[in-house]
Amino acid sequence: MSSQNFSIGHKDDVDPHGPDVIPNMSSVSLQCPVSDHHVHREDVRKIWKECQEESFWYRALPFSLGSMAVTGGLIYNGIWKSSKRFGPFPKLAVAGILGYAVGKASYVETCRSKFQELGCYPNRSCHHVCEECKKTSQAAPAEEVKS
Repeated sequence: MSSQNFSIGHKDDVDPHGPDVIPNMSSVSLQCPVSDHHVHREDVRKIWKECQEESFWYRALPFSLGSMAVTGGLIYNGIWKSSKRFGPFPKLAVAGILGYAVGKASYVETCRSKFQELGCYPNRSCHHVCEECKKTSQAAPAEEVKS
């Protein structure tokens, strides 16, 4: 683990004036040293598989069966009419599909919390702000104002 390294810029940046001046500021990349931890792919796969199975058994299947039962009851009691050509099956199929989708979607937050416990944060490479990152981000706008 390279917790002592702090890199600015890319390895392709070549600077004839020295290491402190980077010629292309649009290619500056800040890499926080504290967040340089490794998450094993096997752990991610395990949590992904758990989320898929649990969301199916605990949310999608019950929501799907429940919505189909409610739809079947509404058709049976005459509140909804069954199709003359296909009978109750199209309405039951749509209810099952919608229940499945709502069940899967309702489990997203639970899966997100499982991944966050592992250390995976969506759309973030650094879930905290280290001191060097703060200093560098404050120095960059000050340099742009002087130009």
